[in-house]
Amino acid sequence: MHYLSTRGGIAPIGFTDAVMMGLASDGGLLVPAEIPQIDPPTLRAWSALRFQDLALEIMTPFVGNEIPRHELKILIESAYSSFTHPEITPVINAGDFNILELFHGPTAAFKDVALQFLGNLFEYLLARDGGQLNIVGATSGDTGSAAIDGVRGKSGIQIFILHPKGRVSPIQERQMTTVLDANVHNIAVRGTFDDAQNIVKALFNDLSFKSAYQLGAVNSINWARILAQTVYYFYAWGRMTGGDSTQQISFAVPTGNFGDVFAGYLAKRMGLPIDRLIIATNRNDILTRFVNTGIYAVGDTVYQTLSPAMDIQIASNFERYLYFLYDGDASQIRALLADLQTTGQLTVDAAHQAQVRIDFDAKAASDVETLAQIQATEAASGYILCPHTAVGVHAAQNQSNYVCLATAHPAKFNDAVQNAIGREAPLPLSLQGLMEKESHCIELAATVDAVKAHLEEALSPTTR
Repeated sequence: MHYLSTRGGIAPIGFTDAVMMGLASDGGLLVPAEIPQIDPPTLRAWSALRFQDLALEIMTPFVGNEIPRHELKILIESAYSSFTHPEITPVINAGDFNILELFHGPTAAFKDVALQFLGNLFEYLLARDGGQLNIVGATSGDTGSAAIDGVRGKSGIQIFILHPKGRVSPIQERQMTTVLDANVHNIAVRGTFDDAQNIVKALFNDLSFKSAYQLGAVNSINWARILAQTVYYFYAWGRMTGGDSTQQISFAVPTGNFGDVFAGYLAKRMGLPIDRLIIATNRNDILTRFVNTGIYAVGDTVYQTLSPAMDIQIASNFERYLYFLYDGDASQIRALLADLQTTGQLTVDAAHQAQVRIDFDAKAASDVETLAQIQATEAASGYILCPHTAVGVHAAQNQSNYVCLATAHPAKFNDAVQNAIGREAPLPLSLQGLMEKESHCIELAATVDAVKAHLEEALSPTTR
């Protein structure tokens, strides 16, 4: 399997290079040159597999022969050994709909599914090929703690995570800042998540700096993240249908950065019988507006909501979707992104807009609607939704036979839960005692220069 840039500026590379490169050297995102097709007999056989065995089957064609199958299996088994549910990502009935619980990993968020694997993968590749990796990432809440947990204490890796000061939940902040391993560096930037994400992209686009400081990515720009997240769509479909390829399932996906829903889109392109992919957004509704109008327009403000992981204007993985929407025409992607850069918006033509509406439905939820959904679901079934998951359930109200992705444990957002139902969700073991632990974090201006200077100091031989 070879990987290409969405912007067409690099020669094809292999899986290992794609993982270590993160963001393509031309500023684009890496995508597979071809998408493997899964036939109905294979889908039927896969439907009965354990999650770990299913992950091995799905990942193998994307990895190719760069990692021996038995070693890939070890990486996968190790990645999910810390999950507290035997099914890893179980499907739970919540009355009139089903929930795909993605929060049974060590940080109680869906990011664990990908980042426990990616952390193992980084460590394996560095041990095999040598070198040092300095991970730089931005988080709107859950990516940071999951990435930190995935690589804490691992040899040859330093990790620097930027989060927007005061714009993540208290538990999310403590999950990151109470990890005191020497290779973990937490940075609160005085700005929004988009500010933090733009800083990270700028660092990766500075090719001399990226090379000199051996930067690597854990955000969903890293292809291995998307690949790992694709697995749970296949898993949920198999548990819902028993492997009957004539049965289609719809998925409601709370999303801000477009990574989780793009993983579902990839699964559908591979042949998984998905009916509808429902993009669920909060007040920061750039993706919903795009699906409904064909115009991707950046607003003036990133609104702070009860679902902070989705408080995003510019969705990193959207570029990957555009690439496939335009059948791999990198020149078209460059032109669209140039429009976005100069005018703050891009517009697809009528034919492509029609295809977008075939690929996705989309709906946004206000904070009032989010709280109402948490209350209504708990009253009807006793099931407590986190606010992000509630946005997903709200978006799918007119759908039948759907699964909503539960992206985080509700106890991570107990202020919202308390507001909705008058009591808090019980804390899972992984979240207990967090607020009493020692923490460490530095605060920086939301500028590239400030973060670059900090990295240079932290990674200088005399400092380390």
